[in-house]
Amino acid sequence: MDFGLAFVLGFLGSLHCAAMCGPLLLALPVAAGGAGRFVAGRILYQLGRVLTYCLLGGVAGLVGQSFWLAGMQRGLSLGLGVMILVGFFLSRKLAISAPAIRWVAALKTAMSAQLRQRTFSSLALLGMLNGLLPCGLVYAALAGAMTRGHLAESVAYMAIFGLGTLPMMLFIGLSGRLVPLAWRLKLRSIIPLGICLLSALLILRGLALGIPYLSPGPDSPCCRP
Repeated sequence: MDFGLAFVLGFLGSLHCAAMCGPLLLALPVAAGGAGRFVAGRILYQLGRVLTYCLLGGVAGLVGQSFWLAGMQRGLSLGLGVMILVGFFLSRKLAISAPAIRWVAALKTAMSAQLRQRTFSSLALLGMLNGLLPCGLVYAALAGAMTRGHLAESVAYMAIFGLGTLPMMLFIGLSGRLVPLAWRLKLRSIIPLGICLLSALLILRGLALGIPYLSPGPDSPCCRP
């Protein structure tokens, strides 16, 4: 169920990405050649973004694994679930910090340099840099990945999240059109549901209520390091 939720969160999150990153997709350089190279370039860009998610998942997995080995997996799951909920409700009220602004500025400078190139490598690098842009949905997915307790599962969790974003983002990149505003407004309203479901699942896992799959007891094999 966790991995399925990662895919759903990625798919719903891509509706948010359509508004935030859609203009960048439309501005991507076109590698010299025919239609085949155009399609290959757009696919490489998206795979670069997913690769960054996997690398971030590896970092989250190492952190989460240390909590599991210390026997603190329940506290980690509870804490992350609460943090997601609090962050979700306060995100619109919190000001962006100066380090975050500098980070985004540095990323934009690096991306601008790559936008002037017309090679496959520049498109892949652009995708990787795009995956580093601040995004609440990515942070929520990383929280889910961190609670997996194993490095490979954390990487797989973020890979599935990234795959969930591919249909919408590839559609925009290949068609050259943004999703109509009316569709985005309707479908983006579902995104909070996915975030709240992930938060509820993490909290349930931390409570260890003995509910199979949803909230396994403390003696369950999946709750032991």
